[in-house]
Amino acid sequence: MKKSVALLVGGWSSEREVSLMKGVHVEAALKEAGYSVKTIDVTRDLQKLVKALDAAKPDVVFNNLYGRGGEDGTIQAVLEMLGLPYTHSGVAASAIGMDKVMTKKLAEKMGVRTSVGIVAGKDEILAETVMPRPYVVKPINEGSSVGVRIILEGENQKPIEESTWTFGESALVEKYVPGREVHVAVLDGKAQGVTEIIVHGHRFFDYEAKYSDTSTELVTPADIPEIVAKTAMDYAERVYEVLGCRGIARVDMRYDDSKPDADGVCFLEINTMPGLSPGSIAVIQPEHNGMSYVQLCSHLVETASCHGTVQEDLPSSNGARVAQSA
Repeated sequence: MKKSVALLVGGWSSEREVSLMKGVHVEAALKEAGYSVKTIDVTRDLQKLVKALDAAKPDVVFNNLYGRGGEDGTIQAVLEMLGLPYTHSGVAASAIGMDKVMTKKLAEKMGVRTSVGIVAGKDEILAETVMPRPYVVKPINEGSSVGVRIILEGENQKPIEESTWTFGESALVEKYVPGREVHVAVLDGKAQGVTEIIVHGHRFFDYEAKYSDTSTELVTPADIPEIVAKTAMDYAERVYEVLGCRGIARVDMRYDDSKPDADGVCFLEINTMPGLSPGSIAVIQPEHNGMSYVQLCSHLVETASCHGTVQEDLPSSNGARVAQSA
């Protein structure tokens, strides 16, 4: 008998609409695979969520929430407390992966090349005293390139737009890495390939290029030298491992092809909750290796876990399947 799945969508972050949009595809894939699916629109109302999960009595929770609250360890901690197996990374990996500064530090300890970065206050950033141009300003704890701004030489653009900046009193300022944008999906610790993102009319793979601009090209496999592809995949696996990720994740990098061999490969960040809809990088790379979209969603359900162990077939008092603590 197929498992029952509670699919979490929505949330309260800036990526709520992305979650709702992609959740439709996940729901269809899970139903096609034969699962009984109950979709739950998550808000800040924790009591409402607990009641919905209790009513659904799921064997597994499919986490399809993005941004703060959904991929920063918050919802993962709730599900751990409820004893419900869930997809994607656990509490610690999710929290660290959402923190760009902490992730960079751990990546560097694993021998992964990263761009020079400094955490600075808004006043320093606005005064442009942090580092010379060109550089990139990033919120420390956001996804989908929300709030990211590239500041190039010889232009009048401000590093931060004060009227719309809602991401705290400090931000990460990184030295701009020129070149090509390459992403690697990692499934169960194994890099799936390398995709190059080619954007038109955008400086980088920003929110609009990700979700609105149909001219964005995702070239899989990327047309890059073999040593570069191997280095990018190696870096991705190292970061995935040191954070303790599980399930599917996506690692974003830049490749400066003006440098020899793989010297131009540079880690930017990891996404422990990558987009999962047809055409997403975390989907097309496994598909290139022979795993269909439906199979990928099913695999995530079947390998869901709680307390860091793969789910066991142990019914709880409310009928849900819970993981056995190690």
